[in-house]
Amino acid sequence: MLKTSPFHPRTAPLVRAQTWRRWSGHQMASAYDPHPDREYAAIRSAAALIDVSPLYKYRIVGRDAARLLDRMITRDMGKLKPGQVYYTPWCDEAGKVIDDGTVTNLGGGAYRLTSADSSLRWLHMNAVGMEVSIEDISERMGALSLQGPLSRDILSGAAAVDLSSLKYFRMIEGAVRGIPVAISRTGYTGDLGYEIWVEAARAVALWDALMEAGKPYGLTPAGVWAMDIARIEAGLIMLDVDYYSAHHALIEARKSTPYEINLGWAVSAVKGPFNGRRSLAAERSRGAAWGFVGLEVDWESFERLFRARGLPPQIPNIAWRMSAPVYRDGKQIGYATSGCWSPILKKSLALAHLRAPHFAADTAVKLEVTVEHHRERADAVVRKLPFFEPERKKS
Repeated sequence: MLKTSPFHPRTAPLVRAQTWRRWSGHQMASAYDPHPDREYAAIRSAAALIDVSPLYKYRIVGRDAARLLDRMITRDMGKLKPGQVYYTPWCDEAGKVIDDGTVTNLGGGAYRLTSADSSLRWLHMNAVGMEVSIEDISERMGALSLQGPLSRDILSGAAAVDLSSLKYFRMIEGAVRGIPVAISRTGYTGDLGYEIWVEAARAVALWDALMEAGKPYGLTPAGVWAMDIARIEAGLIMLDVDYYSAHHALIEARKSTPYEINLGWAVSAVKGPFNGRRSLAAERSRGAAWGFVGLEVDWESFERLFRARGLPPQIPNIAWRMSAPVYRDGKQIGYATSGCWSPILKKSLALAHLRAPHFAADTAVKLEVTVEHHRERADAVVRKLPFFEPERKKS
């Protein structure tokens, strides 16, 4: 039986089209309306409230808590200060990515790890011989993502904390209308936004408080479909869509290193031993065999393919998740894994894995598209990610 989020008593009555989906064993909304247009618009022009409770969450404490995380992730835990949040991948001994998520320094020697897939076994395997306590708090804690240009105004009016000094990827504890919460300046939309962490027993009260505070600002509940479009515009990678976990990949070719999925910036070149260190150092020296980039599809080329079949261009209003070959000079050089029509950029976009040396920005390529049951190739150009990054995101 599928589990439900602690916010389910409020979100379930809003899913008018019954567009449910499975997310980490939970029953969650793809969209509240039949289509995600209004919910996406709220992310980019007002504010949206997204239930992200299915994320796996772990509280790690003890003398060796930081040491455990430093062994596990690719970033330097010695630089993670209290109240700071890391976005980071973690790898196996061959330097292949197992998962990506966040590590928050809660202060007092305590840390919170979030992940897309279950990480409990991997944490315990790496903690052998260490003095550390690992607690799975996934069911005990709910999480809401408040995203959009008006998110700060809404939260400032509801929270008993000063958000003006809360920097990007920082966390603060406080209260929203008397409900104890932790607020982090994080999100999965590439926009100004916050994630709010609350004990499951207070989740419904938090939802009500935020919706009441956000009513004058047009705060809109949003589902996964709207978030998916926003995260593609932001160039953010998704497990089991854009890459496979090294623990679940059936063949070696499905595994990726951080350098191959645009996360090389999150690999420390100087810190002490960690999983995959030697392999990643060698790859850093020789260069990555693959690059993870954006593709911008040429509209006139796309339109021409449909016109040849007597059809207008057909653009889905939800993101697509499938493998689409990418070509250059008649040869396949990689594949796209997800894409969408960007309402704010008015462009057809895709995220793609391309072999070296074809992933340089502005490289002309062709993306396979299906037109009336025929496989065609539309012109596209390689773009450096992200596609969309407003100044307000970090300001």
